[in-house]
Amino acid sequence: MLLIKDNLSESLAALRAHKLRAVLTIIGLTMGVATLITVMTIVQGANSYVENKIANLGTNVFQLAKTPFAATNFDIVIKALRYKDVTIEDMRAVIERCPHCELVGASVSTQVHARAENKEVESVTLNGQTPNMVNIDTRNVMTGRYFTESEDARASHVCLVGDTIVQNVFGGVSPLGKYIRVDNEEFEVIGTFEKLGSVLGQDQDNFVVIPITTYLHIEGMRNSLTINAKASAGNEAFELAQDEARQVLSARRHILPGKDEDFFIGTKDSYISLWKSISSAFFSVFLMVSGVSAVVGGIVIMNVMLVSVTERTKEIGVRRALGATKTDIMRQFLAESVMQCVIGGVIGIAAGFGIATLLNTFTSFPAAVQTWVAVLGVVLSSVIGLFFGIYPATRAAKLDPVVALRSD
Repeated sequence: MLLIKDNLSESLAALRAHKLRAVLTIIGLTMGVATLITVMTIVQGANSYVENKIANLGTNVFQLAKTPFAATNFDIVIKALRYKDVTIEDMRAVIERCPHCELVGASVSTQVHARAENKEVESVTLNGQTPNMVNIDTRNVMTGRYFTESEDARASHVCLVGDTIVQNVFGGVSPLGKYIRVDNEEFEVIGTFEKLGSVLGQDQDNFVVIPITTYLHIEGMRNSLTINAKASAGNEAFELAQDEARQVLSARRHILPGKDEDFFIGTKDSYISLWKSISSAFFSVFLMVSGVSAVVGGIVIMNVMLVSVTERTKEIGVRRALGATKTDIMRQFLAESVMQCVIGGVIGIAAGFGIATLLNTFTSFPAAVQTWVAVLGVVLSSVIGLFFGIYPATRAAKLDPVVALRSD
């Protein structure tokens, strides 16, 4: 019986003897593994990114609005647009009758143009917020300050801006104390927010925040409000706060028990759940595609190994005549098959991680390189090598040594 190192040495020698065939065989499996690793890396990175960026409600925070926060059924959204708007009075009612709500604020937004110093930015999100949103929203004020209760009450023309406004309108220079014109209204910049970056290609820093009273004076109630509530600490208090807020809005909208509500509640978990359901569907499709590619690579390896067995019949006969057992022959051909698959798998893992890293660097696609993904790639390639190498190895081992020696 050959030692393992001798078996590996024989396998390497056989692969070196047929370099072109080995390279072409390895390429097929490399593509399948690279596709799988790239998809898994991007999906894992996107899941982590969504948890940190899209679902940025913070701890024990929930929202109430007339339209759904996370929906895949467009008919539900169309139906919700006909519901009654959420108003300031609704927010005040929640404040009064939700004892488990520690803080209750409101926000509303629309798309506008912003300009200053002869520079203009389009598709800017104008956010109107209550002063206490600074303690509810997870966005942090980087420089300057947030507006006060008195400034909100007086409908002061003050604002805070995102990093995109700082860079594109003010040229990266501190905008504090300067003025920016939003549509036809001029605002003094009193603060800036830390940079959030992009989420799947969507700029998260192209916004201006003003007091909600100022917003309502300028824009009117053309948009329904979103109520933002932060519950007291603890999961039980969080659930109770949601129930209390639901009861308040149901009572104000005269919704009878057992009837469908005409408003929606959104939490961090609802955003993450929606995203994971979408990403899992994409992941399943890509997994099937990359799986098919890997299987095709395995079939190619099996066919090449069968050709190799036919070409090396006399070699097998000589080895059998010199004392090699059927097990030795089987091990050699299995080792060749697995070796090609492992080499292809390692190259595929490196290529997959490289593609994912390039996408993360030069595009908005996030990626998370994790060790277990690399281990999975090696295991997958090894399993393919074993599975598709068994038949050629068995066929080689079953060759009659006398018949093999007579072959040309």
